Amino acid sequence: MDTDVLIVGAGPTGLALGIDLARRGVAALVVERADTLFPGSRGKGIQPRTLEVFDDLGVLDAIREAGGDYPVQMIWRDGQRVGEHRLFDPAEPSEGSPYAGPWMVPQWRTQEILFARLTELGGRVAFGREVVGLDQDEDGVTVRFAAGGSLRARYVVAADGGRSTVRRTLGVGMTGETVDPNPLLVADLRIAGLDRDHWHVFPPGGEAGGYLAICPLAGTDDFQVVAQFPEGTSVDLSLDGIRKVLATRSHLAPEDVTEVGWASDFRPRAALADRFRAGRVFLAGDAAHVHSPAGGQGLNTSVQDTYNLGWKLGAVLRDGAPAALLDTYEEERRPVAADMLGLSTSVHRGETRRGEATQQLGLGYRESTLTAETRATVDGIRAGDRAPDATVAGARLFDVFRGPHWTLLALGTKTPETPRTPTSVRIVEGPSPEAYGTGLFLVRPDGYVGWAGATPEGLTEYVERVLGDPPAQNPSDAT
Repeated sequence: MDTDVLIVGAGPTGLALGIDLARRGVAALVVERADTLFPGSRGKGIQPRTLEVFDDLGVLDAIREAGGDYPVQMIWRDGQRVGEHRLFDPAEPSEGSPYAGPWMVPQWRTQEILFARLTELGGRVAFGREVVGLDQDEDGVTVRFAAGGSLRARYVVAADGGRSTVRRTLGVGMTGETVDPNPLLVADLRIAGLDRDHWHVFPPGGEAGGYLAICPLAGTDDFQVVAQFPEGTSVDLSLDGIRKVLATRSHLAPEDVTEVGWASDFRPRAALADRFRAGRVFLAGDAAHVHSPAGGQGLNTSVQDTYNLGWKLGAVLRDGAPAALLDTYEEERRPVAADMLGLSTSVHRGETRRGEATQQLGLGYRESTLTAETRATVDGIRAGDRAPDATVAGARLFDVFRGPHWTLLALGTKTPETPRTPTSVRIVEGPSPEAYGTGLFLVRPDGYVGWAGATPEGLTEYVERVLGDPPAQNPSDAT
């Protein structure tokens, strides 16, 4: 084998997975058909749950420094400011959810930060490597490249976007719908004479055409422009074409647009892959689900795909867990992606506001075969739920969770002495925070409660079912 895992695509999905595998000591290589990282702002909204993931992956400080809060929308009509609108319901941080509301970072900057972290951990991206085909056998996957040559990997993860070559090669279908037949222009521009304190919105009217929105991109000097066109329009992506759109639909003059950094046109659609796994190949991110940009669910759902898959690949490849553990990736993530697609479409059509539902903090895996709730009475979170932050015996739980290990919480009860726990586990014992209730909670490496019980009964059976036969030693870090 040339590598344990070959990741196809160096977007946020592939880079996040590369980071997670690198910190687990799994040999992985990211290949990217382009010669550089993606240059546009496209997925600019990072939801609170993804901020928690980025905290664990070691990039949160850089993400926070690179971005900012979303500005209030300023509504314009006939060259006059006529009102303000808040796009998101207000959200306040709490002990259990310290990151409130979405954080704006242009996608290109998020990718730079993830790439730097991957490099820091010893990971690598091979640019200019376009995948054109693959073949599987019972031991691994042979991946072929346009420039010639091939690589051999135990597993392949397709993170190569909505037009995924890998997905098409596998023959995996994608079922979906057009969310909006009207094409959109999305571009990163330098604009003079427009304040950066507001997200400027120009509603459609008269002969001006569809709506126009101009959002200052936090941490940059650029604006992201979104303009809608009638169905069937061929969108002009040239500087002159974009200048004409802004001059027609706003009070700006053509010469106020001084530079186009990146521009694209697309038709919003929602689609879900029929499968997230085909043998030794997994689909993640846009290769598995394509969203409307409304509500900021696409990039976030994609990063969380890899957060789910990374620890499972690590457990199988490094810790000897049963290969059947990898089956739970599709079991857990495909229903979540389906729900997020419905949410994105609903937000796009104005049926749902951006707020608690779009923050992704309520997502979980209660129905998963990896979830075991053994308590008869539950007075806090349940097995399958996201494990919230809290302070226990002077320790912040998010600090304890950070890393590739499992965590056993003994809250309002004693740590069990004999039942088996995962090989790499941290143990915290102390009073029960209100969000949790009393009991034992085994928290997975991706921050969800896998097993919960009032007593240790059933814990050993759970660990052996998920992770396989017990190892010779079981070192722990006690807090």
